[in-house]
Amino acid sequence: MSLVRNFATVGGATLLSRLLGFVRDVLLAAAVGAGPVADAFVVAFRLPNLFRRLFAEGAFNSAFIPLFGRAVEEQGEDGARRFAGEIGAALLFCLLALTALAQIFMPGVVWALAPGFVEDPAKYDLTVLMSRIAFPYLIFMSLLAFVGGILNTYNRFAAAAFAPVMLNVVMSLVLGGVLLGGVEADMTLGVILAVGVTIGGIVQLTVVIIDLKRLGFRIPVYRPRYTKSARRLLVLGFPGVIAGGVTQINIAVGQIIASLQEGANALLYYADRLYQLPLGVIGIAIGVVLLPSLTRQLRAGQTAAYQHSLNRALEFSLVLTLPAAVALAVIPDEIVSVLFQRVRFDAAAVEGTAAALTAFAFGLPAFVLNKVFSPGYFAREDTRTPMIFAIVAMIVNVGLSIAMFPVLKHVGIALATTIAGWMNTGLLIVFLWRRGHFVPDFKLLRRLLLVLLASLLMGLIVHFAAQYLAPSLSDAWLLVRVASLCALVLTGMAVFALFTQLSGGSDLVGMVKALTRRNT
Repeated sequence: MSLVRNFATVGGATLLSRLLGFVRDVLLAAAVGAGPVADAFVVAFRLPNLFRRLFAEGAFNSAFIPLFGRAVEEQGEDGARRFAGEIGAALLFCLLALTALAQIFMPGVVWALAPGFVEDPAKYDLTVLMSRIAFPYLIFMSLLAFVGGILNTYNRFAAAAFAPVMLNVVMSLVLGGVLLGGVEADMTLGVILAVGVTIGGIVQLTVVIIDLKRLGFRIPVYRPRYTKSARRLLVLGFPGVIAGGVTQINIAVGQIIASLQEGANALLYYADRLYQLPLGVIGIAIGVVLLPSLTRQLRAGQTAAYQHSLNRALEFSLVLTLPAAVALAVIPDEIVSVLFQRVRFDAAAVEGTAAALTAFAFGLPAFVLNKVFSPGYFAREDTRTPMIFAIVAMIVNVGLSIAMFPVLKHVGIALATTIAGWMNTGLLIVFLWRRGHFVPDFKLLRRLLLVLLASLLMGLIVHFAAQYLAPSLSDAWLLVRVASLCALVLTGMAVFALFTQLSGGSDLVGMVKALTRRNT
């Protein structure tokens, strides 16, 4: 399969997951609004996700995929199975130990991540309870990342990409039942939501295990041992804890500070969910597909193919990211209002969420570029350099969050995350270029300038179109508001696509053709 087709497979699955995620979040906003239960759910749900993205998707995948790819190439099928069995046993042991410790020390963990909750004992106790119930989600998601890494190495991307869809299906069913049953926004609702998260994790893991069986790859069962393979993974993975999870660490820092403002965690959560749609569809798809591809090309000594893959991944990502970032910055109020404003989600919540979304929008290209350039280091088994850059970015994030929170409140936290994201990405690009591991071609530079101009033109037209459609976006029936927002989005997409294709900013027609033919 071509790189574009693989991007499309993962991106399409992620898009479906994110769209269903919107359904989930619309139902969540209606069920709990931006009150205490919403704050508690955000912390309880983000806690296992924080560890998952730090240890599983970040450190583990950045180290495991290159090492597993080497085992496949150098040791054959039997060696790859043995390597997978040793790593799987060690991973499961660590996950069980971490989960047990978390259950014991959860009050302290919640206090560390949301110190402002202590002033409200009821919310604090609810958050501890929900976090204990939801934390096992980490086990299932980390094992999913492990199995998904094996599947991706064999160019099987669909199952691992579609698995997250099941969480949103499960949570949407749970929230739909809550709304139909008239469950009050209290402890009972919190427990129901936390149980739904854990069940969703089990269902997701089942999806990739089924595909692994179809592949015919059987992972042998070993007792946990500190083998040579485990030591090498640990050496590579430890720096990846920071490098692969810098965005999540920054979000965790923001969560701690936001706990000092009532409702701030919920507002940041809803804004985060909106900008995570393009980040997930584009950034995650590129990160998942690009690392195995670059690793194979470097192992085979295909330097030209490596540079081509990196350049085209950068071009492809920004063609999709820049217009999305401009749109989120230009019409945040309209997007948040149409999607979330109903039942317990009022006008004040819309205003607060939209302000945070604007700040996040400016950082969206940086977050996606991080997914493009990090594999350039990981494919060479260099996780130390990105770790150093991530530390610098975290220091910037913490300092700016503390400095801006008293003035800008939760918006200052979002803005600090954006600035730190650009700091981290800028360092990744500069050092990769200085080492000769990234050589931008002239076609790339020319196309990126044209794509930026097309995005700005699109933003201008969308701004005036939003003013024209203002009555139908705010004061009409819900279906009319949704239709108006869809018309606004489609107008922006059409303007951007037309200008980009005609100016030569990108060959969108060629990309579509690449998706309809099989390249081997």
